[in-house]
Amino acid sequence: MLKNRVTNLLLANEKRSLYRFLILYIVMMIGIISLISIYYYQYQKQLMMLNKRVILSDYASEQARKIKSLHFLFPEQNIYPRDSRFVSAIYDLEYQKIFSLLKSNEINFDRELYITKDKKIHFIKSFDDYYLGAKYLILEIDDDELWLHNTWQNIIIYGGFAIFIFSIIGFFLLNLFLSPMKTSLNIMDRFIKYTTHELNTPLSAILTNIEMMDLDAINEDNRKKINRINIAAKTVSVLYNDLTYITLENDIYKSNEKINLKNIIEERVEYFDILARSKEISFTLDLNDSFLVVNKNKFTRVIDNLISNAIKYNKRKGHINIKLFENSFTVEDLGIGIEPDKIRYIFDRYSRFNSSEGGFGIGLSIVKNIIDEYGMQIVVKSKINEGTSITITW
Repeated sequence: MLKNRVTNLLLANEKRSLYRFLILYIVMMIGIISLISIYYYQYQKQLMMLNKRVILSDYASEQARKIKSLHFLFPEQNIYPRDSRFVSAIYDLEYQKIFSLLKSNEINFDRELYITKDKKIHFIKSFDDYYLGAKYLILEIDDDELWLHNTWQNIIIYGGFAIFIFSIIGFFLLNLFLSPMKTSLNIMDRFIKYTTHELNTPLSAILTNIEMMDLDAINEDNRKKINRINIAAKTVSVLYNDLTYITLENDIYKSNEKINLKNIIEERVEYFDILARSKEISFTLDLNDSFLVVNKNKFTRVIDNLISNAIKYNKRKGHINIKLFENSFTVEDLGIGIEPDKIRYIFDRYSRFNSSEGGFGIGLSIVKNIIDEYGMQIVVKSKINEGTSITITW
């Protein structure tokens, strides 16, 4: 069984390729087994009919001799010959019934041997001489369907064995198919872990020194340079926090507390203000008090990623609307939008749909994991070149 972690890490196109492979393999497996089963069924039926033809041919010869004797003794002897092994009937050249003991009236003169709908086997013998005015002798026996029972039994046994063998082959093919993806994802995971570790010290030093600077004592040209450094450092800081969440998720972010989401949103908007101003993006806030019992750091990751994406994928001189009600939180941007067929993949880890923007494609995956952990719902609405709206409800 594939690990859930690996499955969750598959990119959208890799998932689609995997599903296509599985569907194709299953269809081929079912098709091959079904085709073999049909041929086997037809073969067993033909074999049964061949055996019955030999038996019924002997019966028909015996019955023909009895009818011939009756013909020469008629009318002194007028009792139609009977046999415990079969029942029979005689028909004339025009297919009209002369005498019949048949239980099934489904007569097909175009075939020598056939099975009726009511599970009777008919054998038709043609007379050379018209004894008792008859041209055709029809013999009827029951189809005990023993052959059918044995056939289905063999199909189930050998078909089950074939499915088992095909499943083993499919398992190895699937692992072979997934191996390059697993390797790539493991490399990316290790890279993220090492990158996170190496980012901590220099990033903290940059942010701390920027905060300690007296910007009023710096000339305008240098102040702009410091602001650009601050913007870059905060962008990296958001990525660093996401990477920390991924690599150390099981060691931190465990305790829950009651928080007012309004206060956190205001803090994070202020934090991202310098990033937004770099693209001349403005905020409109419609915030009401909303209290949740959650881990503050985790929900900060949710807010940071939604605001960061709204800035990153927004248009220059764009706008961001943030709304908070008692049971919902919405972030809207007027950015590039997302294609409808790609919306369902935006929460897949490492999924990115705009190569012009940086990042690993992990932010919304983190958002979805946290939202699912707390049993909340998230809805994404987007139109190309009009913007995207993401709403979380609880």
